[in-house]
This record gives sequence, structure tokens and C-alpha cells, in this order.
Amino acid sequence: MNPAIDLLILGEAADWMVQLQSGSATDEDRRAIAQWQGRSAQHAQAWQRAQAILGDFNSVPAAIAGDTLKRIGRKQALGRRQALGLLLLAAPATWLAYRHKPWQPWTADQHTAVGEQRNLTLPDGTRLLINTASSLNITFTDQVRRIELLQGEVMITTAKDPAQAPRPFIVQTRHGTARALGTHFSVRVGEQSSRVAVLDGAVEMLPQHARRGLILKAGEQGAFGRDSVATAQPLDISATTWQSGMLLAQQMRLADLLDELGRYRHGVLRCHDSVAGLNVSGAFPLRDTDASLRLLQETLPIKVSSLTGYWVTLEPR
Repeated sequence: MNPAIDLLILGEAADWMVQLQSGSATDEDRRAIAQWQGRSAQHAQAWQRAQAILGDFNSVPAAIAGDTLKRIGRKQALGRRQALGLLLLAAPATWLAYRHKPWQPWTADQHTAVGEQRNLTLPDGTRLLINTASSLNITFTDQVRRIELLQGEVMITTAKDPAQAPRPFIVQTRHGTARALGTHFSVRVGEQSSRVAVLDGAVEMLPQHARRGLILKAGEQGAFGRDSVATAQPLDISATTWQSGMLLAQQMRLADLLDELGRYRHGVLRCHDSVAGLNVSGAFPLRDTDASLRLLQETLPIKVSSLTGYWVTLEPR
């Protein structure tokens, strides 16, 4: 989660990229950019990251991409340079999560902002609780009830299908499907796998490229990638407490806890390598992540340092 590139270099990369995209860049500007890239390996890496981000935006319909950058700037009181800089500063894995058909989350049937949770009732009576920074499409036909989870997480309580011929209820992710067998369960999609937690009933997980799946029963959780499915494990209650607005940590590494808290706040939340392995236990509010950071500072040998409101680092005290 720690960026390997100096912050000043990332800021310069954002400046050069905005100039290049402004429409007024000259041949002299392009030569200067080439020289800047050659200064060091970090300069070259920063430019590659900027090009990757702009390349993905260029693959999005222009109106959507432009509106997205405008919304980032407007919501966070940032300009175009700062908006691009924020994306550059984000951990590479975070950006990679958007590279799978990147325009889909922004045009989905339902999507939540960072830190937002939303309740939704479907036409058949099924209830959804959509977690932070999530997006999904909903498709109901005569043959199937389908949720396409593009990113994020959703808690589902299925209802009995009112149709004369009962239709299966399926959650589809980039890795495969989770088919409900009359149940209360959650699905979370990640870069390498999708995770399922079953509170009631049962869910069948089926990877996209596998012939056989695995049925999880109440009190179990599991994960599946495109080619395989992991063995069922006992349900970790911390995987479901987000629906109550809390993060329950039980001997969790500080770095992992910050990854979770970071899903509920804008910007970058990181820690120094020397404290990343500290074990943390407790309950932390997700709707007030600043309060969670204060609690960590009070109970661990760390201090919270803030470069800006969007760049927070936990360091040894």
C-alpha cells in the first residue's frame, strides 16, 4: 500500500500530463518531458503510471471520463492537476481494480460513493445493502434474477420468487457466479478473487472456468477465482459487521486494518513499514474513520500524520 515513488516526482508527473493533455503543448514541452523522464528510474515509473491512468480514461467515452475528473475535483475541492495527482498517489492495486472495463462502474444501475451504504429492495422483495464504493447492475428476466457486481460489496437477503416458475438468484462477478439457495449472504469482489460469506441458507460458488463449484452453508465463508474455488472456512464475523457500520478487528495487522478503513474514506491511508505488522484488536467505526484513527493513536505506539486531508500516514510515536 506504500507508494515507492517520491511524492514530488508524482506531482511533477501530474503537472506534465495535464500540460500534455491541455491542447497547447509545444514541441519544446515534449522534449522537456522526455528529458524529465530520463532523470531517474523513479521519474520513468511516475510517467508510466500517469500514462496508464490516462490511457484507461481515454478508453472511456469522453463525456464519462471528463465528468469523472470534474466530479473528483468538485467533491474534493481539487483542480484537474490535483485530481490526476490523487489518482497517481493511490496504491497501484487500487487503480488496477478500475481497469476491468473501467467505464462500467460509473454507468452501473446502482453505485455508492466512498463511505456510503445504501439499502435497496428489488421487485421480488429481495433486500440489498450496498457497501462503500460499490457498483452493480440488476437484470430480471423470465429465466433469471441476476446481480452483476462490478466492484465493491453487497449484502443480500433473498425473497421467495413470486414468479410462477421460480427463477434462480445469481450474483455474477468477474470471477464467476454465486447462486443463492434461499439465503442471507454477502459477496465482495476483489482483483484476484470474489469472497462469499453465508449467514443463512446456502450459496453455490462456481468459478468462470471451472466445471464444478462449492456449496457454502450457513456459518461458512469462501472465495473463488476464475479457475478455482477455495475450501470452505468457518464464518469470520468480522466479514459481516460492516453492515452495522463497524470494523471488527481480531489480531489484525495494522496495514490490513488500514486497507479496510481506506475503503471508507477518500485519499490515501498508509502506515510506516516499521508499524505495519502491529496486531490490532477492537471495534472501529466505519462512518467516522477519523475517530477510528484517533482510537488507534490512543491505543498503539503510533501517531497520525497528515500531509493533507487526503494523505494520512501512521508513524511510530
